[in-house]
Amino acid sequence: MALTRFQAVVPPAFAVAIGLCAAPAPLPADGVTAALLPTEQTVLPGAEFELAVQCTEAGVHFNGFRAVVSWDPAALTFVPLSPLSLQEGAYMKGACGSTFHRFQQGASTDTITDVLLCNDTFLTGPGQLYRLRFRASDTPQGAGVLLRSLQFYKAGVYVTPVHATSAVVGIGQPPPAGVGEPAVPRLALSAAPNPSNGPLLLTLGADRAGMHRLTLRDVQGRLVRRLTEGWFPAGSRIVAWDGRDDAGMCLPAGIYLATLEIAGRVASRRVTLLP
Repeated sequence: MALTRFQAVVPPAFAVAIGLCAAPAPLPADGVTAALLPTEQTVLPGAEFELAVQCTEAGVHFNGFRAVVSWDPAALTFVPLSPLSLQEGAYMKGACGSTFHRFQQGASTDTITDVLLCNDTFLTGPGQLYRLRFRASDTPQGAGVLLRSLQFYKAGVYVTPVHATSAVVGIGQPPPAGVGEPAVPRLALSAAPNPSNGPLLLTLGADRAGMHRLTLRDVQGRLVRRLTEGWFPAGSRIVAWDGRDDAGMCLPAGIYLATLEIAGRVASRRVTLLP
């Protein structure tokens, strides 16, 4: 197949080929901007303090998010609020009286899912999404509280891009520089030819190994094709799309959104199928 021929010329990176369609983009380009606030602070040894996951400016509409937050357990101890619903931010709680809230606490990582369950209720920011309380160690040192992963949703559809900023804490000393930003995978997603009236080649690239998923959605945000899903090494890969959906039916000409997800990070590209 042509796929083998293309694989031979792709350097170790991660690649997938996919098709585009003609229609307005399903998601605005500005995405969601969020941060752990305050991004820098100094606390006393042994003191408790809070950080807020905050949508810092107006952006794309969303009605839910999933965040993975991590820290150094030698420097910080997470202190859950009781009841856990107190951790939900005022912006989320004020928008809708009913939410799906799931909180998973670990030794050094918390996973948060919070989704509005009221029909046709969406947020744009700014506002407080979540509260996190920590206790500092008794030893003066610097520590980072990192947004390892942050993804927003609009009625079940990924909102991209997401711009996230982590936080640094100085315990009994000024906060250190260069601690707060997590190491996140760098992704690449391209398509050729685009637009296309035949098979479309998607090139995916990732600088680290991990679980990945490549999907296609139409302009209404409906999932039409699952192209690949599983564990892959770092490097490049090419995936061919024949313009069909998961049922094997030919899709109409138009604009589609290809989305690559790895380790909580997302890269998207519009592709167009010609008649």
